[in-house]
Amino acid sequence: MVKVLGRLDGKDFLEVSNKSFLIPITYLGPIEYYSFLLKYSESTFDKHENFVKQSIRNRCFIHGANGKIMLSIPIVRKNKSKTPIKDIRISHSENWQREHWKTIETTYNNSPFFEYYKDSFQVYFNKKYKFLIDFNLNIQNLILNILDVNFNYSFSKSYQLDHINDLRKYKFSSNKTEKYEQVFMHFNGFIPNLSIIDLLFNIGTETKVYLKNMDI
Repeated sequence: MVKVLGRLDGKDFLEVSNKSFLIPITYLGPIEYYSFLLKYSESTFDKHENFVKQSIRNRCFIHGANGKIMLSIPIVRKNKSKTPIKDIRISHSENWQREHWKTIETTYNNSPFFEYYKDSFQVYFNKKYKFLIDFNLNIQNLILNILDVNFNYSFSKSYQLDHINDLRKYKFSSNKTEKYEQVFMHFNGFIPNLSIIDLLFNIGTETKVYLKNMDI
């Protein structure tokens, strides 16, 4: 049950059931993030949180020939320092989708499962989205469908008060990541805490088992 605790600046502050987790909506989120979704079926995506710069909300990391590569979705800059993530617009002044997909394709073209999944992902990089949250949710739903996750999630209806299960500031970067085979492992060694696509493209159908076995 959600309880309204009060109002500030026209916004309700809510208390969420201690059985539910409050989590951000991510761009090709990290492996631990999806391990969490797999293990905790009662969670709330926060659409009303203030956008956090340089976070998993608009960037992810993959493993390229020269090491870790960051992919960052450009956003339309506003004068306001605090903007709810639901109102953050994607900047299309440059063709970032083409660049991101080109980097992903170059990086994972030789991975065991890239051919198997690439068509499902590529469609999202060929369509322009106005809002960051719409792009993130669509590609996030694709990943959950691939993983066949029975995930009972909901969306926040207003700004929510911090509580014991608030994971909006958590980085989802486990120090207990088990090694798996990566395309450029022989060059750079194993790199942990990457995007879920690194796991999917490298171990494919074993991804769900890997996520279930993670110690988070």
